[in-house]
Amino acid sequence: MMKSDMSYCRKTAVDQVISDFLFHCQYEKNLNEKTIYAYRSDLYMFKRYIHELYPSVVFEQVSKDMLKTYLQHISTYKPKTVKRKLASLKALFNYYDFEHDDFLNPFRKLSIHFKEPYVLPTVMTCNEVKEILKYLYKLRADNPDTGDYAYKAQTRDIAVVELLFATGIRVSELCELSCDAVDLKQATIKVFGKGSKERVIQICSVEVLKILRQYQRLFAPSKCFFINRLGNRLSSQSVRLLIKRCREETGIGKKITPHMGRHSFASLVTLEEGVPIETISKMLGHSNIKTTQIYARVTPKRLFEDMDRFVEATRDLKLIL
Repeated sequence: MMKSDMSYCRKTAVDQVISDFLFHCQYEKNLNEKTIYAYRSDLYMFKRYIHELYPSVVFEQVSKDMLKTYLQHISTYKPKTVKRKLASLKALFNYYDFEHDDFLNPFRKLSIHFKEPYVLPTVMTCNEVKEILKYLYKLRADNPDTGDYAYKAQTRDIAVVELLFATGIRVSELCELSCDAVDLKQATIKVFGKGSKERVIQICSVEVLKILRQYQRLFAPSKCFFINRLGNRLSSQSVRLLIKRCREETGIGKKITPHMGRHSFASLVTLEEGVPIETISKMLGHSNIKTTQIYARVTPKRLFEDMDRFVEATRDLKLIL
């Protein structure tokens, strides 16, 4: 079916289209809260820009040139942010295009070649991980009152950090763990990742299981597994502040985030030990193995081993000129 200029007979406010799109994402596509929040933030920014420059424009009148000027407007952001904002906007226009056959989608006429600089994931060294855990265990050991809430909180903090580094679990997944999803007898946790995809993670460390059992005895959670003093779900922000405090107290020079536990798990704990990348991909909950390959950087240990094998293989070769 040919699309015509009839689309301009329809006059829909930009606000309305964004509202309909967000409703579609939440209730028809069942996207998670973080994705919807990102969409809302990006699209509201676009709405404010359009209304400021073109106060009377309706959605059907947004042109390719308007999109180009908006792209120039957001070009000062980091490349990753620009790419996300552009993807949000494209999703909005594609949604409206799908809903209305006579809509002339300006994105179809827009050719954007966006190259995001490749940056290797930052990982923590094994010594840095040990320093953080050593600090947390010593903090608890210095508190003799096992009935004190501070002791309980310190036990929870250790359990959180141990689980982050031992499983590569996302912070959001850790905070959303339910008690039903944690089976310490079978040493497994059931995780609902991005897109509500379910996966089961095996806990292989005896030490991690031990601290999780201690935490469970002290807090006796009934619904959410990791909880705060009020019995509510532990927030992602609380975990970020915990990691920040550990960095400051241990004197680690570089910036550390909870997500680096995921990077470190993929690069140091698994790849350096020879775990196949396909297995790592399933453990991390990646739907595309290309995502895992970003984590699968060449680690120093693997590089040195490969160089040693190369030297050994070429030891008896002679260069003939």
